Order: sequence, then C-alpha cells, then structure tokens
Amino acid sequence: MSKTQASGKGSRVLQVLKALRGHTITGLSNKDLADALGCSPATITRDMADLIDAGLVVKLDNGRFAHSIAMLQIAQAHAEHVAKLQDRITEINRRIVAGAMN
Repeated sequence: MSKTQASGKGSRVLQVLKALRGHTITGLSNKDLADALGCSPATITRDMADLIDAGLVVKLDNGRFAHSIAMLQIAQAHAEHVAKLQDRITEINRRIVAGAMN
C-alpha cells in the first residue's frame, strides 16, 4: 500500500467519524455513509470494520453504525478538561479583579 493510499484511507476514516456526529442513538447506514463520503458501500464496510476493531465505532441493533462508548468517553474527557481549565481561568480572573480593587 502506498503512502497516498494510506493517507486517503486515513482521511476517509476521519470523515466517517465526523459524519457519525449527531447520530449516536440512531446511527447511520452503510449507504448513508457511502453517499455522504462519495465512495462505495464496500469501502465503507472495510472502514467500519477497522473502526470497530479500533473500538471507536459500534454496529447498532438496527444495523446502522454509531460512535462507540469509548469514542464518547474521549469526547467526555475533553469536555471535562475544558471545564476544569475554564474554572481555573475564572478563578485567575477573579483574583485579578480582586487585586485591582486593592
């Protein structure tokens, strides 16, 4: 496999993850994803197998695909990290304002 093919596949897999955004409960079908990405359903099938093996996607009972719990945990960890940093920034700003009043 050439570097170009690997890069193309990597890019497509990232596009799949983005396409699944907002479809965590109902998922998207193989055809939905193929249409959205402009590739064949067979290509999506191979990509989904890779994403499932990586633990980032699951196949739902309805046959559609969605982000896995592990993927959602990554998003949740990011949100918690941002919230923690925002709390720290708020505290620093509070101290700055308090110091300006002295």
